[in-house]
Amino acid sequence: MSTEEKVPDPEGAKPAAEEPPPPSKGPNLFTADVVLRGLLFASTVTAIVVLVTSNQTEETSVPGVPFPVPVEAKFNNSPAFVYFLVALSVACLYSIITALASISVVLKPDFSASFLLFFVLWDVVMLGIMASAIGTAGGVGYIALKGNSHVRWAKICHVYDKFCQHIGASVAVSFLAAFVLILLITLSIVSLHKKIPQ
Repeated sequence: MSTEEKVPDPEGAKPAAEEPPPPSKGPNLFTADVVLRGLLFASTVTAIVVLVTSNQTEETSVPGVPFPVPVEAKFNNSPAFVYFLVALSVACLYSIITALASISVVLKPDFSASFLLFFVLWDVVMLGIMASAIGTAGGVGYIALKGNSHVRWAKICHVYDKFCQHIGASVAVSFLAAFVLILLITLSIVSLHKKIPQ
C-alpha cells in the first residue's frame, strides 16, 4: 500500500473565510435630519407668531348703523385660521420631539433603523396635516382677498390690509415648513434604503 505525500498548500492549510465588507463611512444623515428639524421648528414658530399678530381694527360701515364703527379682524374669528394655528402648533411640538430623538440617534446610533421607520411614518402624517391646514387657510385668505360675487362674499383685504398681509405671510412660511417635511421624508427613505443589504 503506497502512501501519497500531501503537498502543503502555499496559502495555508485552511482557506480563510470571507469577511463581510466593513460598513461604508458615508455622511451621517441624522446630522442633516437634526438641521432640517430645526428649520421645521423655526418655520412653524415664525408662522404662528405672524398669524397670532394679525389683528387689525378699522372703522367700517355696518348694515343698519348710520355711521362707521370700529370693527376688529382677528384670526380666531375664522375656524379655518384656528385650525391652521392648531396644525402649526402640533407641527412645532412634533419638530421639537423628533429633533431630540434624532440627536439621541446621533449620539447612540444603535436604534437608527427603528427611528427612521418612526420618522418616515409620522413625517408623512404631519405633512398631511400641514397640507390640509395650508389649503384651508389659503382658501379662506383667497376669499378675503378676492371675494366671491356668486355667493355674495365681500372681499375685505382692501380694508384690513395688515390683517391680510399677516395671513398671507403665515401661509407662505407654512409652505416652507411643508417643503422641509418633504425633504425629511426623502432623507428618511434614502437612509432606510442604504440600510438594506445589497
